[in-house]
Amino acid sequence: MILCDIGNTNATFFDGRKIWNLSIDEFNTYEPKEKIYYINVNEKATQKLSNPLFIDIEPYIKLNSTYIGLGVDRAAACYAINNGLIVDAGSAITLDLMANGCHIGGFIMPGITTTLSSLKNISPRLDIPLNSQVDLECLPQRTQDAISYGVIKPIVNLINDFASGKSIYFTGGDGEFLSRFFSQSLYDRMLIFRGMQRAINENKEILC
Repeated sequence: MILCDIGNTNATFFDGRKIWNLSIDEFNTYEPKEKIYYINVNEKATQKLSNPLFIDIEPYIKLNSTYIGLGVDRAAACYAINNGLIVDAGSAITLDLMANGCHIGGFIMPGITTTLSSLKNISPRLDIPLNSQVDLECLPQRTQDAISYGVIKPIVNLINDFASGKSIYFTGGDGEFLSRFFSQSLYDRMLIFRGMQRAINENKEILC
């Protein structure tokens, strides 16, 4: 069985053993040879998905939530967790709180790369790589650390505000990096796929 999470820049596949990515342009020339169960947030991929070998599982992700407009990728990640804070850290960072299988709510903020790009657009002098080892307990004394502190510290503080002792589940490209700042955290690259697999298992008689 092949699962596919189609995002804003890449389509990520999982076949039960390995994960691989295609850019959206590459995905639009990809010809499947077997059924692919997918979720999609990218309108540029819609035409390709008319192929009957692509099976949309969004309707089968029955997340208990009153949130209006929740993206299917966020819903799938939340569907894998009963209790805890889910942090999907990509070009945007989403935080979603789950309690007893119910989605309590969540919010969105710019991701690390997005914030660094916005600073670069302000001035070439701010086009400086992130210092991943910056000390968040001390005020910075050089520009690289000042930028790194200003990018990372607000993200960490917001996550702490909503975690309040709960388990934190990180996923996404920057998820492993951010998870290092929290003792009660777990990085799970497979989180969205776990939610997709749950939806498929609950609807085997229809989907398989």
